[in-house]
Amino acid sequence: MSSKKARRRAAITTLVLEQGAVTVGSLADRFGVSMQTIRRDVDTLCEGDMLHRVHGRIELSEEFLNTPFDQRAGTNLMGKRAIGEATANLIPDGSTLFISIGSTPLSVAQSLRRRKGLTVITNNLSAAMALSEEVSNRIILPGGEVRLPDRDIMGGGVLEFFGGFRADFAVFGAAGISQDGGLLEFHTTEVRVTQKICENAQQSLLVIDSSKFGRQAPALGINIAEMDRIIIDRPPVDRFASLLTNINDRLIVAEGHPR
Repeated sequence: MSSKKARRRAAITTLVLEQGAVTVGSLADRFGVSMQTIRRDVDTLCEGDMLHRVHGRIELSEEFLNTPFDQRAGTNLMGKRAIGEATANLIPDGSTLFISIGSTPLSVAQSLRRRKGLTVITNNLSAAMALSEEVSNRIILPGGEVRLPDRDIMGGGVLEFFGGFRADFAVFGAAGISQDGGLLEFHTTEVRVTQKICENAQQSLLVIDSSKFGRQAPALGINIAEMDRIIIDRPPVDRFASLLTNINDRLIVAEGHPR
């Protein structure tokens, strides 16, 4: 395969990861090639499990799509509350912190309501609203379009926004964790944002419930072994036991953890 063809197919995959689906016609226009060429690219890309072709477009397979935010927020409530409380115990009054998108970081924000004087840098509107009840807090949000129904702000400007700050803590989740400990997301932009807030924080706090171990998502980010603290609700299934052994000194199992 030529390098030009490989780059084009990699770019097509990235577009689908970012947008969920793209039409064959728009791809031909974007890359300045014929419809026949794009169809060959699409046919090749759809030979795997992640992408498939439907009615003139290429899209992510259903198992790689995220579930709606409100549905995620309403699952495993006790586990997420335990994670939120255990994480809040690590963050003192007056801290500066990044809070990323997602339902588990939102649980952390809700548990931080008793803290005072926080500086919160976030693109998670629900987290911002939860912490806005304490008037001593300072809350900083990026500009841009709100993604609904997730109630967050994403896009290229968000990466630049987070790059302009330094924080004591980065609080973030992940869509899934692979067998080797790779953190998975549904969009490459989310991967880049996680990388940026980890780079710009003194401590990285990964908050994730046990159901995310082994869950599929297409975009690969940093590894769980690189995190300063990992806060989970309960141990995952046995096949991840060796992975946890390697991070045991930085692992907090929230259910049963003293509050």
